[in-house]
Amino acid sequence: MTTPARPLTPSDPRWTTAQRQRWSLIIMFGLFGLLATSWMGRLPSIRDALNISTAQLGALLIVGAVGSLLSVTLAGAIIMRYGSRTVLWFGAWGALTAMIILAAGVFTGFMPLFIVGLLLNGLFAPYTNTTINLEGARIEKYLGFSVLPHMHAAFPVGAALGSAFAAATAALNIDATWHILTVVTVVAIARVLLINPGTALADPPSKRTVVHVDTEAPAPAHGQAAPIGKKVRPAALAAWLEPRTLAIGLVLFAATMSEGAAGNWLNIGVVDGFGVGESVGALAYGTFVVSMLSVRLLGVQLLRRFGRLPVLYVSGATAVAGLVAFGLSPLLPLAWLGIILWGMGAAMAWPVAMAASADDPAKAAARVSVTSSFASVAMLGAPPVLGLLAHSWGVRQALLIIVAALAVSLAATRAAREETVDNETLADSSSDSNDGSDATPATPALLPVR
Repeated sequence: MTTPARPLTPSDPRWTTAQRQRWSLIIMFGLFGLLATSWMGRLPSIRDALNISTAQLGALLIVGAVGSLLSVTLAGAIIMRYGSRTVLWFGAWGALTAMIILAAGVFTGFMPLFIVGLLLNGLFAPYTNTTINLEGARIEKYLGFSVLPHMHAAFPVGAALGSAFAAATAALNIDATWHILTVVTVVAIARVLLINPGTALADPPSKRTVVHVDTEAPAPAHGQAAPIGKKVRPAALAAWLEPRTLAIGLVLFAATMSEGAAGNWLNIGVVDGFGVGESVGALAYGTFVVSMLSVRLLGVQLLRRFGRLPVLYVSGATAVAGLVAFGLSPLLPLAWLGIILWGMGAAMAWPVAMAASADDPAKAAARVSVTSSFASVAMLGAPPVLGLLAHSWGVRQALLIIVAALAVSLAATRAAREETVDNETLADSSSDSNDGSDATPATPALLPVR
């Protein structure tokens, strides 16, 4: 990932471009949240349209996880090979196609068509998810301060809008098909306008996807072969062998499992668990989203004052307390308090872990791809598994499984501490990744990103 050796200043010609990319990415995060969660607010209607049980719906949603698994491990290499802009266009048109097919399956009640839409949605989602996170991490380096919490705050804003729209369409008895088609049309138009400015500072496509992994000898120079007997591995593969990166991936897996489960099953958990209407269930998810958004908007200040690790530890403990309250409370008001705590606790793990993945600019693309892979698998894989458990235990009780994942995350949290990057690495990241870069010469001025 190409970054400047020192943060830009307002007098730099690229400052305006970086700010434009920042705001474009913020909106794209919101669009991703809107598209990923809005249709989930209509799951009760989708379940009825397909004439299936909650357990069967959970089984069907696993198809999306299969699609994600097929593509998520390739995302980093594809971004490095074809560039962020091309990958975002690919993901955008793929998502549009997937959701149209999914909506057609709901409209006709034809389950195979619905399954094809789920599979394609799983295939294309990681390309958007990984790319916008990588570009967000890049902008932090350009601007010299943390912006990922604000970008990730846009995700629940989009999700809240989707939740509100779901509640409205449910209350008005509007068919879930038209709900899905309306949302996907709005998202597609917005992405057409945002992808180019959102990737203005992205690296150009590159065939340089290898890294030297022998720690006892210097890496081969650009254009030279590796010494005989020395191993050279693809950059994306090498990142999968780093314990720190894998530990950060576990943090993201638990955070995404928590956030994704809320998007998928919180609505049904409130509806089935307390015997209320679908609009109340959508409002409950809206409460979760607003709680998460409130903390993310304060995220930059929290990180500056307390640092990464204290914020992550407190967040994990708060999420556990909220989940326990929601899962075990016999009263809706107490469960609602649990929803608030759950949302607050789920807020900061994503932006903090993603920033930690990109501490070293030279390895950021591969590392962000790996940690995003954990997140994508959790986003699409955990909710359907929870659906299968919900058939036997009940939705609220099944969600308590997330507590175990959060416990593993808390044990792995120390891996997210700031990583020291030497000056030589900074120089390589700003001048060696592409021939046409306009990056400035390396200096020791860049501080670790919190």
